[in-house]
Amino acid sequence: MCWKTLLLLLLYHDAQATVSPRWNRAVLFPAAHRPKRSSSMPLNPVLQSSLEEVELLYEFLLAELEISPDLQISIKDEELASLRKASDFRAVCNTVIPKRVPDIRRLSATLSSHPGILKKEDFERTALTLAYTAYRTALSQGHQKDIWAQSLRSLFQALRRDLLRSSGSRVSP
Repeated sequence: MCWKTLLLLLLYHDAQATVSPRWNRAVLFPAAHRPKRSSSMPLNPVLQSSLEEVELLYEFLLAELEISPDLQISIKDEELASLRKASDFRAVCNTVIPKRVPDIRRLSATLSSHPGILKKEDFERTALTLAYTAYRTALSQGHQKDIWAQSLRSLFQALRRDLLRSSGSRVSP
């Protein structure tokens, strides 16, 4: 019986070692993987797949953005808003990134225990969440400003940690 147990444990360990890490890792932005049926949003949209798209994303962020009372983000510049990538930007900003403090804190906690380097789309979405959180911090007052600032700080630390990991530097708290 002892050798059968040992063989079973060995097989179990081998099976665990061969499971792809993507299957045992939690999804950081679940809304990107399950769009609503009524939505025309593509599955897992990515904004930056070339240098031109990175520059365009930078232009979107520098353009005047408008956040409606129901937290929908839109680009005020009509020329920029008419671009095809602008619809992907709106889809990511309005349906994928978290906008409530508890959701942002949950993301920060998940990022703080995330092993390895973030995927490109997760880094992009975390950076957009950081930008949104900075905007909300600037608009808030009193105790709410402190709450948003804490969320901003934890997201910044998570992105900093990821950048240090990807560059090969030692990560310090």
